[in-house]
Amino acid sequence: MGETLETATPKPGGWGRSLAAMAATRAFQQAAIFVAAALIAGGLIMWLLLSRTSDLVSAQAIETMMVEADGIGEIAETAGPAAAIDVVARRSKGATSGLYLLMSSKRTKLAGNLERWPDELPVGAARSTGGVFEYRVSGDKGRLRHAAGVVRAISSEMTLLVGRDLAAQQEFAAQFRWLYLAGFGALALAGLVAGLIASRLAVRRTGEIVDTSDRIMAGDFSQRVPVAGSGDELDRLAGNLNAMLDRIESLMAGLREVSDNIAHDLKTPLTRLRTRAEEALRDGDPAQTRDGLGRVIEDADELIKTFNALLLIARLEAGALEGASETFELSELVRDVAELYEPVAEEAGLTLVCHADEAARVVANRQLVGQAIANLIDNAIKYGPRPGHGEGSAGADITVALAVTETEAAISVSDRGPGIPASDRERVLKRFVRLEASRTWPGTGLGLSLVAAVGRLHGGRILLEDNAPGLRIVLALPRKA
Repeated sequence: MGETLETATPKPGGWGRSLAAMAATRAFQQAAIFVAAALIAGGLIMWLLLSRTSDLVSAQAIETMMVEADGIGEIAETAGPAAAIDVVARRSKGATSGLYLLMSSKRTKLAGNLERWPDELPVGAARSTGGVFEYRVSGDKGRLRHAAGVVRAISSEMTLLVGRDLAAQQEFAAQFRWLYLAGFGALALAGLVAGLIASRLAVRRTGEIVDTSDRIMAGDFSQRVPVAGSGDELDRLAGNLNAMLDRIESLMAGLREVSDNIAHDLKTPLTRLRTRAEEALRDGDPAQTRDGLGRVIEDADELIKTFNALLLIARLEAGALEGASETFELSELVRDVAELYEPVAEEAGLTLVCHADEAARVVANRQLVGQAIANLIDNAIKYGPRPGHGEGSAGADITVALAVTETEAAISVSDRGPGIPASDRERVLKRFVRLEASRTWPGTGLGLSLVAAVGRLHGGRILLEDNAPGLRIVLALPRKA
């Protein structure tokens, strides 16, 4: 990981290696591919455009020359050969790019500004569609120029060549080529610079992520990936990584807290278990030994129950039971659990009523939701009102109700006991948390923690509210079609 950082992070005096590192990034490679594709596509387009333009210009020039040759031929037919010779001579004197040559059947020059008939064109053709030839400029023996021309037989005695010099077209083509090369060079350079800038930004951002991950792996779990605030994909990745790190830090803090709580809350029952076992072995009376072993078994069952609750909460928080969901009527489940706990409440001298008549179909784990409702009612029986210390709604000490909306179904369990201070309501949802007022009652401090885990597993929420007096706990589950 350290070598990656040295390569990815530009350092003074190491620009060669930094450029090599940036050129090796995916951003630069993609930019290079895009630029290469643009150059190839642009080259093909410009080549086709230039070729088509040249063809159009050549076709137009040849058509113009053929019209002119036909016009001189008509003059020869109507006014005679001498008139045609005179026209060619006059046009040759004032021509700048026009080329003319009127030859007799004996290969003798009759008029024109060309010294000889070009070898590239047929002298005896009745009519030629045109072609390219070379000619030498008068007074400049060493210089050859290019031209295009057409041939037309004026009569059986004369053949006419009408041509146009191609110097202007060649100059245009040369300028176009240079412009083409300069434009493509600028495009390639701009693409290279853009690729380097993009790769440098990518290297910097990924370097920050790598630096942060190194510090986290070194043990500093408070570190977070910097967010640039641009909202791009790297910002979204950084946000997800930070959320994941927050969750990991929270789980590790919870793990430390659970470990501390286990050491604190299980030390006493384990010590008591060992003491009772020693007493049972030390006592010689079989009846007392049997009674001591029975209490040892009861303590062991409580410990097993505690560890089972811890295991269930851990599995819930890991989402290991998500696949066991089914569609069921929540109101029926609430009534069944409340009916099951009515004798328990009566035995404790309390009255329990249930108001769950409204239909509410949910998709959830039926067993887990039932366990959560049972934990809420059991919690209300243990820590709710004592007989003769106030009455609930309609004379009830404990009220179980179901409220249904379009989006969720809320199960509430209300009691008329001492309640929980607002400052402690978040804390009691954690594992092994027991308030001082509840220390005299048997329990592990895992009941509400399991309810909260069930709510999180199903995308719900748990609320602790003041029942004035007493406590009202609400488990709200989302309703799904």
